[in-house]
Amino acid sequence: MSKQRTEINGSKNDDWATPPHVTDYVRNHFFRGTGHFDPCPLNNDINIFNGLEVDWGEKNFINPPYSRSLKEAFILKAIEQSKKGKLCVVLIPSNTETKLFHELIIPNAEVFLIKGRIKFRGVNTFNEFVTDKTGQTGSMFAVFGNNKRGIHTITDLYY
Repeated sequence: MSKQRTEINGSKNDDWATPPHVTDYVRNHFFRGTGHFDPCPLNNDINIFNGLEVDWGEKNFINPPYSRSLKEAFILKAIEQSKKGKLCVVLIPSNTETKLFHELIIPNAEVFLIKGRIKFRGVNTFNEFVTDKTGQTGSMFAVFGNNKRGIHTITDLYY
């Protein structure tokens, strides 16, 4: 699962790991303790595996690259897969002012805004592995396929 970071945040790469406690939260709160499919594996070579070109599992945790085109492509794929009865939890920036949020997420997903900022793990521009870098904005879970709508706040995701 990856994130795009800018040089401002200390990296040019798109491979920032979801902290284990966030993955655990998703597994416990959205998937009732069971496993899931990850169409955006960390350090993935898209020439070998492209999560946009395969059918996803019944339960999916998607932490897409944060570049605009890829983020939108994975959200569209989550909407498509949810229409097939699949549950898709997408971890993305909580940019609630965007067209993407209002036209794709609000009509199709239940939204969980995360209080505070998640600290992702990855290699910064100094080629140092860091575990304490946050994004430029907060994060949210957009849950597609549970037939619920609404906006909630998560305050118990400690990091």
